[in-house]
Amino acid sequence: MLVAVTSQDFATVTGHAGQARRWLLFEVGPGQWPRDPRRLELTKEQVFHHWTDQGCHPLDGIGAIITTSAGDSFLDRMRRRAVTVVLTGESDPAQAVAAWSVGLVVPPKPRPIGRLICKLHDLLSRHRR
Repeated sequence: MLVAVTSQDFATVTGHAGQARRWLLFEVGPGQWPRDPRRLELTKEQVFHHWTDQGCHPLDGIGAIITTSAGDSFLDRMRRRAVTVVLTGESDPAQAVAAWSVGLVVPPKPRPIGRLICKLHDLLSRHRR
């Protein structure tokens, strides 16, 4: 399975999945430690916040996304694409993928103000789907 991790610096798990431009792609198989991720940098138009669902997307075919945060509209959109979204507090991308693959996800840190800002942004966004 192909797992995408939001990583603005290509070194740590970051958040704001709907606006993420940089991703690490891990191929995960049963009993395998995730290694040697492929880097992917999206154009502004390919960022999910701006993506119009027209044509192919570079992240088509992934089975899961691991991130530290995501808004409700992003979560709904990924559900419609049959992609599992996992929120984590783990900062190491390979460790986050490994933990998820065995069902031991580190819970994300609570972000009540950040969550409220994301909800407000989603409500006002012209890109809501």
